[in-house]
Amino acid sequence: MKISGKTVKAMEDVLTFESGQQHGGRLTRVKAGDVNVKVIREGLKLSQEKFAERFGFSLGTLKNWEQGRRVPEEAARILLCLIESQPKLVEKEVRRAKMSVTA
Repeated sequence: MKISGKTVKAMEDVLTFESGQQHGGRLTRVKAGDVNVKVIREGLKLSQEKFAERFGFSLGTLKNWEQGRRVPEEAARILLCLIESQPKLVEKEVRRAKMSVTA
């Protein structure tokens, strides 16, 4: 199997970036704003238990977020924003991921 020059260059760029050296690549960061987990959950008319189960969160984590003892990390905030706007899509993907783990 032949690896293209573009692929080799991309792999070199990744290694350069990971080592902390200057690189010519572009870095894009996505920032999610604050999220109100309780408002999202209540908007979907779900109990804490059902929300946690449906979207793959632990119940304890969900309770900590809602009670202000913890703040969701960036990736979780992005996921929560997606749940708020596209709950059926996220639910479908969580269900598919759970099925692939048990298969």
